[in-house]
Amino acid sequence: MSLPPFQTLLDEHADDVWRSVRAMVGAQAAEDCFQETFLAALSAYPRLRADSSPRAWLLTIAHNKAIDHLRRARRATPVAEIDAVDDRGAPERDRAVWNAVAALPPRQRAAVTLRYIGDLSHREIAAAIGCSEEASRRSLHEGLETLRSRL
Repeated sequence: MSLPPFQTLLDEHADDVWRSVRAMVGAQAAEDCFQETFLAALSAYPRLRADSSPRAWLLTIAHNKAIDHLRRARRATPVAEIDAVDDRGAPERDRAVWNAVAALPPRQRAAVTLRYIGDLSHREIAAAIGCSEEASRRSLHEGLETLRSRL
């Protein structure tokens, strides 16, 4: 089985990748991470095994790009005020959910977003965030418990 054209992959999974990076890095950095994800995927696409899950592969790349961004962003930059949520007309409940997800520790935030935005299995989440399957289950569980208590 041969791989479909890259544009097909982009068309099918762009929304999931966007939501994933948006949840992990916030609205301001999401565009850069989104573009970096697809640039990296384009160069690696010819080496993708035909039996791989392209969606999981893309979301793993997106997760890695988000981590790279967060590492670069660790340097404190003084600003007057940070808008934690890209409002764009979102209802108040959506803003509350985005704020609660953004406040999760990085591993829990990644597990929650990869599960519910990316629809990845525990095994795929573990591979994406670099931990055991049991640890990915734990991170997801703890993240969901925190979200339930805050919302």
